[in-house]
Amino acid sequence: MTATTLDLSTSTLREVNGTLHAATDGSFTITHPRGAHALAAGIDAPIDVEIDGPVGYYCAGMHKTGTVLVKGNASTGLAENIMSGTVRITGNAMMSAGATGCGGLLVIEGNAGARCGISMKGVDIVVGGNVGHMSAFMGQAGNLVVLGDAAEDLGDSLYEVDIFVRGSVASLGSDCVEKEMRPEHVDTLTRLLAAAEMDADPADFTRYGSARELYNFHVDDIDAELAAGGAS
Repeated sequence: MTATTLDLSTSTLREVNGTLHAATDGSFTITHPRGAHALAAGIDAPIDVEIDGPVGYYCAGMHKTGTVLVKGNASTGLAENIMSGTVRITGNAMMSAGATGCGGLLVIEGNAGARCGISMKGVDIVVGGNVGHMSAFMGQAGNLVVLGDAAEDLGDSLYEVDIFVRGSVASLGSDCVEKEMRPEHVDTLTRLLAAAEMDADPADFTRYGSARELYNFHVDDIDAELAAGGAS
């Protein structure tokens, strides 16, 4: 099937996004994106979108189905609140890629900036390079796979996300600890590497997750809690 070309040098962002929202199937190539914000956001049909160049804030935000491929770099909030489907970028993504994502797959072939996967709620994120500080901050569900290195405070205030890092970790955030890599985790990692088309050996990765201390109430602490409350 021949892709329909949408040219942002001759069409407005509203027109291009409107065409994508009206489509029920097919393939689309977007040319001359020139860092446009919120491009290909809110796609709700099984369409394939290829963006030939760099994009701005919130590209492919609220992505529900189909695929988006960005041939270039992306600014803040790539695939923010992704629900399902696949978003892939060949370059680097700035901060908060995949933020609050509830499902689907986000693949970043280059590096990701700070807070990659912040508050992720079920999305799977695979990063071919490095991730910035506080990645997976307050992550609740899903998986973050990093083939490179992770910066400071990885997994700070983590809930139930599994983080797999092949390289070094500058420091772990609050309540994030190294964990055993059991067979089910090897299976998950193998599946995600294959889906992301990343050539890496699962045996080279270390798994990190929540120590489950921050969000558990301990009845032994109730006297201290009551005393603190009474003193305030």
